Amino acid sequence: MADLLSPSERMTLLQPLGESGWAAVPGRDAIRKILKFRNFSEAWGFMTRAALVAEKLNHHPEWKNTYNVVDVTLTTHDCQGLSQLDLSLARAMDRLSQGAEVQRDHGEPVSSLCELRARKA
Repeated sequence: MADLLSPSERMTLLQPLGESGWAAVPGRDAIRKILKFRNFSEAWGFMTRAALVAEKLNHHPEWKNTYNVVDVTLTTHDCQGLSQLDLSLARAMDRLSQGAEVQRDHGEPVSSLCELRARKA
């Protein structure tokens, strides 16, 4: 079973993830990142590569894909909060998503390219 991050680990280890676009999820001990790729194929490719890492770690994300957007939440259900597993998977996802746009304001609606095109039509 994974252990919750200690207060000192949170202070030192979460800050670099915040700089790369991960943010706290209100009301949960979890982090979230919204990635926008150029198209569906790039988004799906990222998810496939991330799934292989997640399977190796035996730690699986909560995520949603809509066309070019991947919305990821990480938390460790075993300990009901953030653990080293979340940090490892977040770092791996950061490496795998190089070139993707990060939506930093999680209060904004998340719109995929399909939705944006439909609004223009």
